[in-house]
Amino acid sequence: MRFDDLQSFVRHLETRGQLKRITLPVDPVLEVTEICQRVFHDGGPALLFEQPVGSKTPLLMNIFGTMDRVQAALGRDPAEIGNELLAAVQKVNPPSLRALWESRHMLKRALAMRPATVGHALSQEVVEKPDLTALPVLHCWPDDAGRFITYGMVLTQHPRTKRRNLGLYRLQVFDATHTGMHWQSMRGGRGHYWEAEQQGEGLDAAVVIGSDPILMMASILPLPEDVDEIGFAGFLRGARVPLVKAKTIDMMVPANAEIILEGRVPAGERRVEGPFGDHFGHYSEAAEFPVFHLTGMTRRRNPLYAATVVGKPPQEDKFLGIAAAEMIGPLIKLINPNVVDMCAYVGAGFHNLLVVSLRERHPKEVLKTAMSLLGTGHLSLTKVMVLVGPDRNPRDFRGVLHDMWHCFDPEDHLWLLPFAPLDTLDFTSFTMHVGSKLVIEAAGERIHRAEPPAGIDPTRFDRRIQDYRLLDGGFLLVVPRENPREVVQYLVKAPLGVRFVAAVSPDVRLDDDEQSQWGIFTRFDPARDMFFGEQVFVGARPVYRGTVGIDATWKTGYPAPLEMDPAVVRKVDRRWDQYWK
Repeated sequence: MRFDDLQSFVRHLETRGQLKRITLPVDPVLEVTEICQRVFHDGGPALLFEQPVGSKTPLLMNIFGTMDRVQAALGRDPAEIGNELLAAVQKVNPPSLRALWESRHMLKRALAMRPATVGHALSQEVVEKPDLTALPVLHCWPDDAGRFITYGMVLTQHPRTKRRNLGLYRLQVFDATHTGMHWQSMRGGRGHYWEAEQQGEGLDAAVVIGSDPILMMASILPLPEDVDEIGFAGFLRGARVPLVKAKTIDMMVPANAEIILEGRVPAGERRVEGPFGDHFGHYSEAAEFPVFHLTGMTRRRNPLYAATVVGKPPQEDKFLGIAAAEMIGPLIKLINPNVVDMCAYVGAGFHNLLVVSLRERHPKEVLKTAMSLLGTGHLSLTKVMVLVGPDRNPRDFRGVLHDMWHCFDPEDHLWLLPFAPLDTLDFTSFTMHVGSKLVIEAAGERIHRAEPPAGIDPTRFDRRIQDYRLLDGGFLLVVPRENPREVVQYLVKAPLGVRFVAAVSPDVRLDDDEQSQWGIFTRFDPARDMFFGEQVFVGARPVYRGTVGIDATWKTGYPAPLEMDPAVVRKVDRRWDQYWK
């Protein structure tokens, strides 16, 4: 099915038992977050809060909280789309009449990439003075700086070329007509604003809240910078996206959106934004960001306010991220044909762990491919990349650990980049936008024939360990009571017979793979927090040998991990049965 707007998708979900209406008044400040956390982790339905406290606009949550709903929005499995895109490009290279004829259904879709212009629009049924205080904007976590728009799709144009970008950026609500504009590193909107500022000019922007589900998904896709997300949404829909002229700015905006915020981001203006809970499971640091000035607001007569919760993984963005990777990931093979598959790990917050399976057709081609990937789009924000062979499913975490046992040696298969671009939200380097990267190659022939150890008790070597777990492939997790750095430095030299030792904090669940990935990969900077059984310099080259140690514990200066206010937890406990009446 094709859904022309968000409300038709909501009706579809409701007829299939995938939407729950909550008629009880519910507070967008913290209470909604706690409810949504529980429903998401239980694989529950989308939620429509009909009476959010302080607003007359219903609040729609958990829209994409299961893969079934993502597939319903797309009309098929996202992996089919990715493979179809790759096959179509390969089929017409070189072009021929036969190839074009066999790809005619894709060419028809390509014609839908040009948006349609309309004169009247649902998104402009009501034109009113902007007032953000009238919307049920969420306050997600106790120590957030306030409320912020969590699913505001920001539409901008390059000041010279007029190429569009649609991206999802955080918008802290300062007052009725001003928000922050959290343009992160390596994002298209940030690039447009930079170009405008170089000319001493501000940038017009429109914030789209709620639209047809494919456009909502397109806004998070890691497309090349000059590829129009609205055009790509038309391709996915098989129908042109209707746009209408905005009322107060010189832009075209989605005609079937629920709410449109129009405005301008002036040049040179900054304001402290944050902290806020983010998708790495911690509070991001407060910092200065540009300011969005609202000049107009349009909406449907009875709009829905679409939002999501951003927090410790996994969250709703789990399924959006998986779908995005399956749709766009195969296109990486056009640049790197030796890549077989890849997986960005949800538990690690996507950017912190990328596993790539690939073939090596030329000497050190895996290293060349790693460098290429680290320079490609959003993959440039990857912190840890693990390369495995063509027969390994990169989603098989246990299998990847086995390859790291058999096919990895730190002396010749570990590359450390001390300075590189990182996700704006990464805090481990203590420097925004910049940190170190780690590449582990486990893609070649077996180096170690013996099987990984079993039954190790690291407390025999260090009594400061309060808990531990030995994962597959000789990867040892430990929870130290004190001095974790000293514990790691001691264990990498102890005769444990393991390949990796990682110290994590007590709030990490060792019995859950996703939580273990979160605890390891969101809390260490490779250049600062890694240790080795032996480390020497051969000329200017650092050489690492033996066991690899990682201090992935929470450190002084890191932002706090996210925890809900216990009073809110108790409130939701008391009211739980009432929500579902």
